[in-house]
Formats: sequence, C-alpha cells, structure tokens
Amino acid sequence: MSSGPAGRRAPSVVVAGGGSAGHIEPALALADAVRRLRPDARITALGTERGLDTTLIPARGYPLELIPPVPLPRKPSADLLRLPGRVRDAVTRVREVLDAVQADVVAGFGGYVALPAYLGARGRVPIVVHEANARAGLANKVGARCAAFVAVAVPGTGLPGEQVVGMPLRRSITGLDRMALRAQARHWFGLPPHGPVLLVFGGSQGARTLNEAVAAALPGLLRAGIAVLHAHGRGGSAAPPARGYVATPYIERMDLAYAAADAVLGRCGMTTVAEVTAVGLPAVYVPLPHGNGEQALNAAPVVALGGGVLVDDAELTGERAMAELIPLLTNPGRLTAMGRAARSTGHADAADRLARLVLEIADGYGPGTDRGHPGTESHGLRKGPDPWAGA
Repeated sequence: MSSGPAGRRAPSVVVAGGGSAGHIEPALALADAVRRLRPDARITALGTERGLDTTLIPARGYPLELIPPVPLPRKPSADLLRLPGRVRDAVTRVREVLDAVQADVVAGFGGYVALPAYLGARGRVPIVVHEANARAGLANKVGARCAAFVAVAVPGTGLPGEQVVGMPLRRSITGLDRMALRAQARHWFGLPPHGPVLLVFGGSQGARTLNEAVAAALPGLLRAGIAVLHAHGRGGSAAPPARGYVATPYIERMDLAYAAADAVLGRCGMTTVAEVTAVGLPAVYVPLPHGNGEQALNAAPVVALGGGVLVDDAELTGERAMAELIPLLTNPGRLTAMGRAARSTGHADAADRLARLVLEIADGYGPGTDRGHPGTESHGLRKGPDPWAGA
C-alpha cells in the first residue's frame, strides 16, 4: 500500500451496499466523499451479479468485487435450509477480498451484500454501519452489534449507539442549483421551457401504482398546463404519448430531472426523500405498501414540517393525483413555501461527515495495529457473546 499525504499510509476502504439503488447510491456517495478528502485512498465495492451492482458501480469508476448473493428467505423453504452454506461461502469470499485489498475499514449500508460483509469483517476490520431507513433491516441489526460506529439518516432506528448524520448523497445533488440549470434541464429532456413540470419516479423498477395513476391523471394535468417527466421503470409502462409528456424507463441524470421539475410524485425510500429534500422540491409521497412500514416513517418528518404530502398506495388514483397535484403545481407561492420547508429537513453534508469518520477509523487501523482486534479500544467495537460465531 502506498503512502499518502504527510507520509500517511493510503487508507483502504471497502463499501458494501449492493442490490438496489437505495443501497448502492449512499455507498458510492461515501466513496466519492472519501476520494475528495483523500485522493490517494483505495476504495473497493462489494456486490453481487444480482441487482444494479454491475451497472452502477463500475460506471462511477470504482472496482467491484463480486461475492455470492445471500438472499434471506421470508418463509420456511428449501432456500432456508441452504442459507448457512451460502452465508459461509459469502463470508469466505469477503475475507479473501479484505485480505487482498488490505482493508482498513468496512462501511456497510444494509441489504444482502452488507450481511456477509459484516460477518467477514467482524473481529478483523473495523465496521461502520449506515442505516438509511427509519426502521433498521436485519443486516444492519447484525452489523451494529460489532460496529465501531453506527450512523443513521433519521433518529429512532432502534440500533444501539445510533448517531444521526443524514443520508450520504452525490455532490451533483447536494450542490445542485436548480434555477441555474432549469433551462438546460428542460431542453435536455425535451420539456416545455415555461410552466410547471411534475417529476414522477418510483425507483429503478418503477411502480405500478404510480404509473397507473399518472396515466389516468395525465389528460387533466396537461389541461391544467402541467408537463410531466415520467420515469416508469424498466419493467413498467408509460402513458400514451402526448404533447407535454416525456416518458423514459430510467433517468440517468437525476440532477437535471430535479432541476427541470417543480414538484415530485414518488415513493419515499430514504434516498428519494433525502435527495428531494436536499434540492428543495415539494413532493407527494406514496409509501411502498410492503415491508415493515419504514417508507411512511421516512417521509413523516418532511410531511410534518409541510414539505410534502403523504398518500397511501391504495388511495392513489388518477383523481386523487389530480386533486393533490394540480392545486400545488398551479400555486407558485405554495410551491415556494413547501420547497423551503422540504430543504430545511435535509442533511446536505452527510457524505462528507461520514467520510471523515470512516477515514478517522481507517487511520487508526494502520501498520502496527493488532489485526485480530482492530480499533477495539479507540473506536468502541463491542465485545461479548457472539451469536454469529462460526459463520
């Protein structure tokens, strides 16, 4: 490993946040921030062949090391019986990667990539856990039990020792000047240069409820002079073509989409909520009706301060969409007030804050540190009975 500034050893940081964009994007935002602070840092991403790992991570310029996927069955099945063997295989591969890159710290963001990363790093390399949602998932509940630091986007996750740092976001989002880019952004997407624009998206795979509601509401929205930029997902369907309606399976330049828009209709995964509030856009949030209800909790602080509206998935019809969106998008004063309230709940510096913490821990785990118990005293790795011993 080469030396960095002032003769310091260049840190080796491993990020584990594969699977969905909601796990990958904050991991890459952290990686970008680490690289800004320490250009000499070696950054390695863990992922699997499933999901968006092999697409998003190499595109951002980071090496990707693949590990076997470890899906967690929700019901008793043959897959459940195979789980211990899959965990062992994945943990073995993680440890090979950690040794190969001489990892100084592992930063995990939940999901099925993070679980074997935590188990592989436990007792070998310091762990930093970041929980994006208001309710922690299984992987982060496991990782937090032996973590050097537990960072969360919002309080009340239930993880031990949680500290609120916000949601790590890309610099293209946190530094976005929407007004300065508005004309360029609308030209980029082929949207009208004047008048309100609604941005609709439901994640990389789309959201059927949103797509159906937009299709039903589109004639009314267009009659009201509202243009629509609709990311319907790779597996979703667009509304019929119409003047003022731009449909695309996936938006690569979300910064330009936010700059073009005046309001958002979307899900409320924590990445979405964090980005929308960081750029100061009002939103109608429609929580995913599955899982443990964390999406509604993610949006609750924004809604409470007047920066958004919450609509149950079962209640989002074309009529309800028009009832919520037309009065909002045709009232400039309300748009401004809601946008200001939304921005007040954001944490634009979260990526840099987390990066400084990760680098501090990595610097404390350099040459001469006992690699059997890295950083235990200085960074608070918890000792005690280990329910995952032998994994």
